[in-house]
Amino acid sequence: MEAAAVAIIRELRAAGHEACFAGGCVRDLLRGVAPKDFDIATSARPEEILRLYPKADAIGAHFGVMLVKRGGHAYEVATFREDGDYHDGRRPASVTFSDAVADARRRDFTINGMFYDPVAGEVIDHVGGRADLGARLIRAIGHPRDRFREDYLRLLRAIRFATLLEFEIEQGTWEAIREVAPHITDISPERIREELDKIWKSPRRLRGFDLLVESGLMQAILPEILVLQGCEQPPQFHPEGDVFVHTRLMLSLLPPDASLPLVLSVLFHDIAKPATFTRDPADGRIRFHGHDQLGAEMTEAILRRLRYPNAVIDATVSGVAHHMRFKDVTKMRTATLKRFMAREHFADELELHRVDCLGSNGLLGNHEYLLAKQREFSAAPLLPKWFLQGGDLIARGIRPGPALGELLTEAHDLQLDGTHATREEALAWLEERVRNATAAD
Repeated sequence: MEAAAVAIIRELRAAGHEACFAGGCVRDLLRGVAPKDFDIATSARPEEILRLYPKADAIGAHFGVMLVKRGGHAYEVATFREDGDYHDGRRPASVTFSDAVADARRRDFTINGMFYDPVAGEVIDHVGGRADLGARLIRAIGHPRDRFREDYLRLLRAIRFATLLEFEIEQGTWEAIREVAPHITDISPERIREELDKIWKSPRRLRGFDLLVESGLMQAILPEILVLQGCEQPPQFHPEGDVFVHTRLMLSLLPPDASLPLVLSVLFHDIAKPATFTRDPADGRIRFHGHDQLGAEMTEAILRRLRYPNAVIDATVSGVAHHMRFKDVTKMRTATLKRFMAREHFADELELHRVDCLGSNGLLGNHEYLLAKQREFSAAPLLPKWFLQGGDLIARGIRPGPALGELLTEAHDLQLDGTHATREEALAWLEERVRNATAAD
């Protein structure tokens, strides 16, 4: 991949143009990390790039960005430019093709504003990015407020880079983030969601969470999270503190590779506790009746607000809606337990339950019980092919309707409980039920 990108740079230079690596790939190369992509910046204009690469895609020709395909990969080849005024907090109204210095100065952060000449092996740094990389600093190029007002998404990008790279945010840049944070909602929910997801999927997601809160971005994007602050919990079950402290602690306990729905379900599993908070006047006991179901409704509304795909919404809402059922698993009959464990998102929900326990009373008895049941049930499918189907009941004179459904569910329960080991046993049971019903009539 890098060799093909270097070949494109050599070809551009052979045609008389400047060309070098630009942006994040330079940052990663200097960190000793393999870049995911290699972006190329050049003095060649879009029409000149197209003459060299007639099959290139003009994905952003107005901004001087062409997509050149080579060896199964696509490389962005962008003309050096400087941006005109920004009117929408997202993109410039116009661009002017320019030189490498102007191109570097229009970028977001110094660590992303460097170029690299792979032929000479030289870093070209017009913005002090190499020093900030060494100091592990996120610093806006130029005046921080100007950079953020040009594209408000840069507010979240600063948090993401600080999270993923474990860098500090330079003081002036941090002050500007806090000042401009309310404007983050001026950009589309989809762009906000994409940046948030990169933070949530990072093993260092807790740092991202804290930076979002401290910067004011959480208040602007997910104000429901901050409502958790100060919401008391029963101390006998939650010695760790209020709902916000509990949620934050759970984030810290997640495995590094936690799925996105799992992280989101941790964030939102107790989102309705403030709305359902009651205190018994007789004994002072705190309760949150129905917070799981109201929380599921609130979670769906939040995720739809951020334009999440249905698959993520369904998985996250399921986790929130079912998280309180885990306290009853040892009391479930076998059939109910198997159905509970066979649900599509059970693995993530079991992990949610684990960190919920560790983030409160530390009692993992139900979690260990379910692990033992998983081993016990592992020899066969949790939900096997049913011995009886609706047609078996109809053939024996049972009319379609609620009664048929109840009888069929009873038959399935008996199969899951192990009372019926074969179809023949299930049919014999059905025949007896029909005879008894006929005799009673």
